Amino acid sequence: MPSKILVIDDERPTLSMFRLFLEAYGYEVFTAENGPDGIDLCRAHAIPLVLTDIRMPGMDGMEVLRLIKEGSPATEVIVITGHGDMDLALKALSLGATDFINKPIRQSNMDAALKRAEERILYSRDTNTGYAVSRRGGIGMIELRGIVNSVAEKRLDRAFSAALEGSAKLIVSFAGNTAINGAGMALLTQHLLSCRDNGTPVVLAEPPDSIRKSIEMAGLEKLAPVHVTVEEALANI
Repeated sequence: MPSKILVIDDERPTLSMFRLFLEAYGYEVFTAENGPDGIDLCRAHAIPLVLTDIRMPGMDGMEVLRLIKEGSPATEVIVITGHGDMDLALKALSLGATDFINKPIRQSNMDAALKRAEERILYSRDTNTGYAVSRRGGIGMIELRGIVNSVAEKRLDRAFSAALEGSAKLIVSFAGNTAINGAGMALLTQHLLSCRDNGTPVVLAEPPDSIRKSIEMAGLEKLAPVHVTVEEALANI
């Protein structure tokens, strides 16, 4: 089960209901009453699973889904719909939503949607070497995921190329499931050296303990300072 989950809904009673259910299931629950706040929470805490209402004032659930998937394709998003919203639900699925739940919420439907999302997250962690690229202001953002080794060379090249396009600075963070072997560390070092030679400031953020030790042993902190959180990295780059 993923440890974190985010619920976005403009109705406080609905948020309270979800918090009650989801905390009982063992999740660390984050809530937001609007789309922009939800997007910020998702990015700041690297939340792997999101539930969002479709119909909200301002930024609706479809835009939330689009922005989350744009910045972090591996994040699983379950949309919450009302009766008569089947067309929107199908459109959400076509945009990459994991599943949809109709209001009023039935626990059996919620359980099934959560199980499907958890299975997809576990499958991704077990089999994929991936990354997510996004941009905040003029800062390129790369989140490394899965196993980073020699096989990941082309993917790592694409990630750095995409993140550096139009970016003056770069933050490289690590998802909780990331693992890097010696070959992967050598590839990362090459990219950090290239950034240094090109005058692009780079910082590292949120490395798991095992990766932080490897970073220290390789002396990468001389090329890219290490920060505990992405928000700390943003404040100091």
